Amino acid sequence: MKGLLLRLYVAVALPALLLALWWVASDDNTDIYWPSLRTILTTFPDVWTGERWREDVLPSVLRLSAGYACAAVAGVALGTVIGSYRRVRAVCEPVLEFLRAVPPPVLVPVIMLFAGIGDTMKIAVIASGCVWPILLNTVEGVRAVDSVMSETARSYGITGVARLRHVVLPSASPQIFAGLRQALSIGIILMVISEMFAASNGLGFTIVQFQRGFAIPDMWTGILLLGLLGFVLSVLFRLVERRVLGWYHGSRDASRRSS
Repeated sequence: MKGLLLRLYVAVALPALLLALWWVASDDNTDIYWPSLRTILTTFPDVWTGERWREDVLPSVLRLSAGYACAAVAGVALGTVIGSYRRVRAVCEPVLEFLRAVPPPVLVPVIMLFAGIGDTMKIAVIASGCVWPILLNTVEGVRAVDSVMSETARSYGITGVARLRHVVLPSASPQIFAGLRQALSIGIILMVISEMFAASNGLGFTIVQFQRGFAIPDMWTGILLLGLLGFVLSVLFRLVERRVLGWYHGSRDASRRSS
């Protein structure tokens, strides 16, 4: 319990300090484009009503979840195959390096041609950007599986799906989660970008509408909400990671104490 409270304090302390500094530094500000934090927080409950949460925030979160889930499944599956077979890796690496170098926002017009302007396009944009850190980290994680462990499993007849489940994925899981963590922040960025193109709802669409209507405090409430969304998702991800990789963090902490 104390460890959980300590981690919660560490996660909240710096954001709270930054908000306090923002409040003090902007309290006397009269610039229309840089409203004070007091004004933004006062405007927040008036802007983000229950209806707007249903029409803008919930669709954005659902798109992010769908795109992120597609990227996670595709990245782990393809990364496991590519990392497990040297010939497949040799064939795929040049193509992967080329595609990874293409910024996902550039693909938005191309994806719109094939997927239209609905939710499918937005989910595809999110997935196209999130898949790369997951895929590449999975490849490296699978490649780094201990050779002694692999040979021991083979000598005991552990092959196929059993080897994948009990040897490969557990050994590669720390690196896979590192890719999933990187992909989460990329997904939030692409969620906003995708909603700025031919959208009728969502956080990105709403923030742009506020900006075009010169509702500057309302626009800043949307930016603040995006930051809060990213923070909450990051905390939830850490909790899941600590639970799934409890054995890994436990062994690492034990090795630190022994050294």
